[in-house]
Amino acid sequence: MLKCIIIDDEELSRAIIESYCDKLDHLDAVKQFDNALDAIKYINTNPVDLVFLDIHMPELNGFDFIDSLNNPPNIILVTSDSDFALNAFEYNCIVDYLVKPIKLPRFIKAVTKIEKTQALVSQSHSEVNKELYINIDRRLIKLHIPDIYLIEAKGDYINIKTETQNHIVHTTMKKIEEKLPEDLFLKIHRSYIINLRKIVDIEDNSVLIKKEVIPVSRSNRPELMKRLNLLG
Repeated sequence: MLKCIIIDDEELSRAIIESYCDKLDHLDAVKQFDNALDAIKYINTNPVDLVFLDIHMPELNGFDFIDSLNNPPNIILVTSDSDFALNAFEYNCIVDYLVKPIKLPRFIKAVTKIEKTQALVSQSHSEVNKELYINIDRRLIKLHIPDIYLIEAKGDYINIKTETQNHIVHTTMKKIEEKLPEDLFLKIHRSYIINLRKIVDIEDNSVLIKKEVIPVSRSNRPELMKRLNLLG
């Protein structure tokens, strides 16, 4: 849910925007302000995802408000003056520009833009989290994390096994474990980390990964069983 604040010196305008927010389940209008100065104090100490911002206000106008913030959230400008549309394009944080009187379909269209932007950012972060760079002979090699099926401790080194090849890296099991997504990998023995999606079979205190039989320590077995999608 997006936490929103409304900044507008017109009470009717604030009420309309709040009523539109109430119609959408993913918007939470947490605060209203009739001036930008009070809003600055609030936004500096509270998390805000979206600001509905009037341009023409006493003391501090909408653009001055944005300029005063180090890291402004998403902004949807709300104004009765369409002459400032070009100015709005100079700010990366401004997602849309609504001209009063605002109709609900146009309001929803503006909010949808933010949802699409957030989805793209989330997808970008997800893709980055699927990559791991390892240092081999002063070369940085990129690995696709889901392709890793097994990591084995070898003294001061680890052996990272992927679908296509193995990589011997000078590091510790603890360091590699910190880099791997917890929902995909599990340390089942002091010398082995496995990709849970690559398990072929489990028998007694061992798992079959591809064609390799990997021991499961007694202390790690309960967590392994907990993480599996068991039937019955």
